[in-house]
Amino acid sequence: MTTELVVLLDESGEAIGTTPKATVHTRETPLHLAFSCHVLDDEGRVLVTRRALSKLTWPGVWTNSFCGHPGPGEDTEDAIRRRARDELGMEVVDIALVDPHFRYRAVDASGIVENEICPIYTARPAPGSVPQPHPDEVMDHAWVEPRHLRAAIEAVPFALSPWLVLSAPSLSLLGGAEA
Repeated sequence: MTTELVVLLDESGEAIGTTPKATVHTRETPLHLAFSCHVLDDEGRVLVTRRALSKLTWPGVWTNSFCGHPGPGEDTEDAIRRRARDELGMEVVDIALVDPHFRYRAVDASGIVENEICPIYTARPAPGSVPQPHPDEVMDHAWVEPRHLRAAIEAVPFALSPWLVLSAPSLSLLGGAEA
């Protein structure tokens, strides 16, 4: 088994090295590269997932469809396809970059820090592909109308991942600033 690596970044977003994914998220997490993806179906609904209780950061919270970290030298779209298979057991197509500049830092109730430059993407399920979440990654999922997700973000942000809440204003699919 190979060690999954994440790409460490300097303040300008330039790669400066790598570290094992298993050890990157701590109380002093270094800035690193990630991505966030929202899967949309043909009816315009967005797939939201509830993180497994075994996840190190934000266990049990509802979030976007899936997230991940491109490996060193890995194309981000390839990493998106890989994580869609790993987390959701599905294939995605029509991957589109929505916000290349999203960056956030958030501290979990346990003290674990997320510190990421995290471009946001959308994708669609490949024909015939349906979510079959891996239980170590996702404990529940639902297809929701974007307006309902927006209402949840406004009403109960504490029940959602900070990267979903913080990125919502830039998501046109939720009626954000780019709508």
